[in-house]
Amino acid sequence: MKNLKSVKIIFAVILFVITLTAGANAQVIIEEGNSRIDDGIACLADLMEGSFSSQEQSLKDTNYFDIRLHMKRIWKNRTDGIWLYVEQASALKIDKPYRQRVYHLTKADDNTFESAVFTFENPLNYAGDWKKDEPLAGLKPDMLSRRDGCSVFLKKNGEDGFSGSTLGTSCESDLRGAKYATSEVVITKDGIVSWDRGFNEKNKQVWGAETGGYIFKRVNE
Repeated sequence: MKNLKSVKIIFAVILFVITLTAGANAQVIIEEGNSRIDDGIACLADLMEGSFSSQEQSLKDTNYFDIRLHMKRIWKNRTDGIWLYVEQASALKIDKPYRQRVYHLTKADDNTFESAVFTFENPLNYAGDWKKDEPLAGLKPDMLSRRDGCSVFLKKNGEDGFSGSTLGTSCESDLRGAKYATSEVVITKDGIVSWDRGFNEKNKQVWGAETGGYIFKRVNE
């Protein structure tokens, strides 16, 4: 009987350890269908996905325009990170966005997440796709063109946010005489602050907001 009790105790300890291990793994990995997504990336994507507006800022400061920003998850069954369709337009020309991108969220290291930037051909054919259940359904990752050097690298900013930027002068730009562009981003549950600027070969700013980033408040659309 003593041996039987000992076996039961050992079995109970083993079961307890297995339960703890499973719980720890569940915190690190979130399963979505056939995908296994790091929970840090999933948290970042949850904050980025949605509709946003800079209307409030534009009414307080005429140096800023009323811009609408939409980000929608795409290709949900892929296991290589999270993909987002991004559409940005003036509130006066909402059906003709001036920026359409695909962001690819992956984990760069234990504390850093990379948001790689991609473009695609004939983007206006997909204007308004953020309203669809499956945006960019006709596209695949191998049909995209990566903007090398333009990735934004983000780190956790407190318990409920992320912040980061592009690296140095690696993001090339020829807009309005620029040589390179930079992006600085702060992401929280309430919205996104995004400061995109272009600089010439003399490191003089030639486009973008001059005093600070655009403040995009989360809205329901």
